[in-house]
Amino acid sequence: MPAVSKGDGMRGLAVFISDIRNCKSKEAEIKRINKELANIRSKFKGDKALDGYSKKKYVCKLLFIFLLGHDIDFGHMEAVNLLSSNKYTEKQIGYLFISVLVNSNSELIRLINNAIKNDLSSRNPTFMCLALHCIANVGSREMAEAFASEIPRILVAGDTMDSVKQSAALCLLRLYKTSPDLVLMGEWTSRVVHLLNDQHMGVVTAAISLITCLSQKNPDEFKTCVSLAVSRLSRIVSSASTDLQDYTYYFVPAPWLSCKLLRLLQCYPPPEDGAVKGRLVECLETILNKAQEPPKSKKVQHSNAKNAILFEAISLIIHYDSEPNLLVRACNQLGQFLQHRETNLRYLALESMCTLASSEFSHEAVKTHIETVINALKTERDVSVRQRAADLLYAMCDRSNAKQIVAEMLSYLETADYSIREEMVLKVAILAEKYAVDYSWYVDTILNLIRIAGDYVSEEVWYRVIQIVINRDDVQGYAAKTVFEALQAPACHENMVKVGGYILGEFGNLIAGDPRSSPLVQFNLLHSKFHLCSVPTRALLLSAYIKFINLFPETKATIQEVLRCDSQIRNSDVELQQRAVEYLKLSSIASTDVLATVLEEMPPFPERESSILAKLKKKKGPGAVSVTELEDNKREGGELNGGGERGPDTTAMAASNASTPSPSADLLGIRSAAPVGAAPTSAGSLLVDVFSEAGPAAPSAAVNDDGFLSSAPPSEDPAPPLSEADELLNKFVCKNNGVLFENQLLQIGIKSEYRQNLGRMYLFYGNKTSVQFASFTTTVSCPGELQSHILMPTKQVEPLVEGGAQIQQVLNIECLTDFSDAPLLNIKFRYGGALQNLTLKLPVTINKFFQPTEMSSHDFFQRWKQLSQPQQEAQKIFKANHSMDTEVLKAKLLGLGAALLDNVDPNPENYVCAGVIQTKGQQVGCLLRLEPNAQAKMYRLTLRCSKDSVSKRLCELLAEQF
Repeated sequence: MPAVSKGDGMRGLAVFISDIRNCKSKEAEIKRINKELANIRSKFKGDKALDGYSKKKYVCKLLFIFLLGHDIDFGHMEAVNLLSSNKYTEKQIGYLFISVLVNSNSELIRLINNAIKNDLSSRNPTFMCLALHCIANVGSREMAEAFASEIPRILVAGDTMDSVKQSAALCLLRLYKTSPDLVLMGEWTSRVVHLLNDQHMGVVTAAISLITCLSQKNPDEFKTCVSLAVSRLSRIVSSASTDLQDYTYYFVPAPWLSCKLLRLLQCYPPPEDGAVKGRLVECLETILNKAQEPPKSKKVQHSNAKNAILFEAISLIIHYDSEPNLLVRACNQLGQFLQHRETNLRYLALESMCTLASSEFSHEAVKTHIETVINALKTERDVSVRQRAADLLYAMCDRSNAKQIVAEMLSYLETADYSIREEMVLKVAILAEKYAVDYSWYVDTILNLIRIAGDYVSEEVWYRVIQIVINRDDVQGYAAKTVFEALQAPACHENMVKVGGYILGEFGNLIAGDPRSSPLVQFNLLHSKFHLCSVPTRALLLSAYIKFINLFPETKATIQEVLRCDSQIRNSDVELQQRAVEYLKLSSIASTDVLATVLEEMPPFPERESSILAKLKKKKGPGAVSVTELEDNKREGGELNGGGERGPDTTAMAASNASTPSPSADLLGIRSAAPVGAAPTSAGSLLVDVFSEAGPAAPSAAVNDDGFLSSAPPSEDPAPPLSEADELLNKFVCKNNGVLFENQLLQIGIKSEYRQNLGRMYLFYGNKTSVQFASFTTTVSCPGELQSHILMPTKQVEPLVEGGAQIQQVLNIECLTDFSDAPLLNIKFRYGGALQNLTLKLPVTINKFFQPTEMSSHDFFQRWKQLSQPQQEAQKIFKANHSMDTEVLKAKLLGLGAALLDNVDPNPENYVCAGVIQTKGQQVGCLLRLEPNAQAKMYRLTLRCSKDSVSKRLCELLAEQF
């Protein structure tokens, strides 16, 4: 850039800044600023035309005042005028002011765009760079629409200077991130890829950032970049530090470019071309060899640059997972870092080895470092490093070392940080179950777990041990004996009492022959814990007592006395009172045979995936190794041992054969939802597997003093719906699951189910960044008359969303009468201090409440004639927007919700459907007829409904689907 001449010093600006700094109080500063603003305003409005220097000086003052935190509402036109100056400093200040103060909705945007176009076509590299920087800094959709087609031409032009190419590549990258639909490379693709061969390293570095981003979204279009990237990487890796002198950083040639090239290669599978693959393997071997060489400098910058390339190379080796030699070498190199004095290196080594442990080629090599990892778990000062050590132990565990690893993790649990105890408990429980050959060892491990860290043992863990004990006859007697001994400890955790009550209630008879554990001793031991327990545990113990009466008739009088006492049958808690009264009556009037039938042993649980895995997936924080990956890539173990994920229900335990019909007609359980904060029992991962078949449980939410969910009203007004909101809504007319919205920061997934006039919708908000979302709030509103047509009670979400995490919200829906508008979802959060505010339309449409109706041909056309009034019919003839494939059409019509009727229409090419829309107030019968014309690529859609407004709305919705 040209140097600023002496005359550009702007003495007036320097004096003003000095005055501001010398102000003794805030009031004095505001007074001085107001005086200056008045002066600038008068100069701009004066009759005397200002020269370029004066405009520049006053615009600079306005910019400084704005940066001090004061609003600026004038001077924008003067800044735009500076863009037409031929002086660099004046043009620079104009662009700076626009980049900072002008928003994309400004009326001046057209003038600014014209000035930018002039500079881009001027062929003056300095002016072109200024214009490109301005486009990138503003980065608005309007800028993308105006220049997205022009910038690729500048980027690949042969006469464009290197500095301009760098700016153009980074500018295009910025526009692609904000408006990917507008940046279409098309004919420029191959020429952009070939920038990797450019002689100027700065151009290559800028271009590779662009190519990496484009490759992630369109890998097939840019796959030719792999061979060029390998070639460029090979030249850098094999070069000496003196060969690339301008781009050598502390004796490491082009470290940033090397890292970017390695990261680009991770977007693709291993090269199919043998020569390219051989050259790449040679590069990776060279990088690993250089890591073994003595350092050329003792400065930390040298080791940082060298290690950055090494870790990126190891990530690529892990990504390919096809070169056993490289994987083992990478593991050995990481093993050396495990004892490095630098904490960050130890952390990164542990994290990378977690992924290596899931490879069949390097798993054994990782296991050789088990003692070092165990030592790290015990001695590391940094809790994050200890957590990665625990992750690595979990990842390297198999049948050969399971007992050692579980023992070490249990030992560490006694002194572990509170922040990671719950995750450690889940891992120990999973490993003990997965690799249990001797189930007595499994029972001992879980009971030890409850003893050491009972407060952190979730319901899923103790549910699971009970499921496995019930499903395996060979361990039931040992479990009863062990839990009986554990309950004899003076201080016994409540979770231990739960496990003890359940197991002794089911299998106490297996140890009753020993006088030391006679039926009365078992009962007295359990009852001694009763008064210390919470209501749910007391309820479980009462169920255990009634089981005792069936197992041990000699205890009947003692237990009936306990049930009969006032503290039970007059208990303030309705659940305990009801159980005491019912169990007392049952034990008094039922015969021995009836009692034995009602209180028989619980049947085995069905074989399903362990719910502890789902719990662990939820606990994983950002940056941690994916549990899913580790589980999917385990070489041994297969399915977890044991039975299903269903939690032991205490009522079912008491009366396993009794069937109590629900008095509620609430088909989806909306009005009798689980209590806030209740532990989820879904086997599916609530964070990873958004669209699993099992319905996820609602997350916990804040509850106010009245027992209602609290939702603090946001201070800012909701944004208007996005321009593409209708398009997004139309995608869900014929389906219930999918991604509703996605941008660079946020992904919103949706899963919904409907029955009759009720529905439930699960929304999944995923943070795609590594930065926490703060003040995260969501508001569902029904605009206008819609609030009297549907009810949508919602549960509020957590206000903080960690980087890489996902949270869930449940919406319950009740359709009161037919409707045409869609409810609005407003999401607000702060990302990096900036408020993000967006509004979407929720895909709740009238067809979601369809109940399919099967009809014969005669019934269909008879009903069709009955709905013959003009207002009952809606018809539309339209051109096909999508493929006219038969299977696709059928799938969409089935997704609509009505019944697709075969062999009804005389013309076999036509489709007819029938259904009833269920609302609380009425039922609306609907008949549909779709007549495709494949030759003309046209459709005629006819709907006849018993209510005219429904016909019109369904016709509008469906016309967009075909």
